[in-house]
Amino acid sequence: MTYIEAVNSVLRRLREDQADTILETSYSALIGDFINDAKRVVEEAWNWSSLRSEIVIPTVSGTTDYTLTDLKMNGVIKFALNDTANAFISYRPKAYFDEWYYNNTPASGTPSNYTFVGTDANDNLKIRLYPKPDAIQTLRFEVASPQSDLSADSTQIKAPHFPIVQLAFAMALRERGETGGQSALEQFAVAQTALADAIAIDANHYPEETTYMVV
Repeated sequence: MTYIEAVNSVLRRLREDQADTILETSYSALIGDFINDAKRVVEEAWNWSSLRSEIVIPTVSGTTDYTLTDLKMNGVIKFALNDTANAFISYRPKAYFDEWYYNNTPASGTPSNYTFVGTDANDNLKIRLYPKPDAIQTLRFEVASPQSDLSADSTQIKAPHFPIVQLAFAMALRERGETGGQSALEQFAVAQTALADAIAIDANHYPEETTYMVV
């Protein structure tokens, strides 16, 4: 479903005229805002298959810090692998790295740990490795990263669109303050059920990941 299709789906439920573009009217633009608000809620509720990807990093001997391109502050690392060494890379709090790097002579070898060290100028997350790489090795990070806010009419929504539309509809009902027909409270309950159902379906692909939150 595209951004404009989602907006028009909500407009129809509100018995409003459909729009040719998101910014056609101030009200269609408002519904567009609700779609983005709902999208963020749905994206944060579960690490959806459609939002998962892999970032591959070749190490450089003697270089400790690397950028995870396109992984922003709201993204997560599901797991990390050193494909060259056929071993997992574990997260460690930065305090461990401070101990290793500043209170001791940092070891060189095959990286087995990482920690976060802020972001670059484009808000991409940066990591630091330990031990310090002593050769070219291939590291692979499976990540889940929310889609950027929707702006173009034709942009495809990556997260499940049904709970997004249902939640945006509930937001629109609340904003209108209508008491006739379906109330906002009832619609929020519908949206929550739609979200839980979508998570249950996607979670079948990841039986080892059994903890999720519906908000």
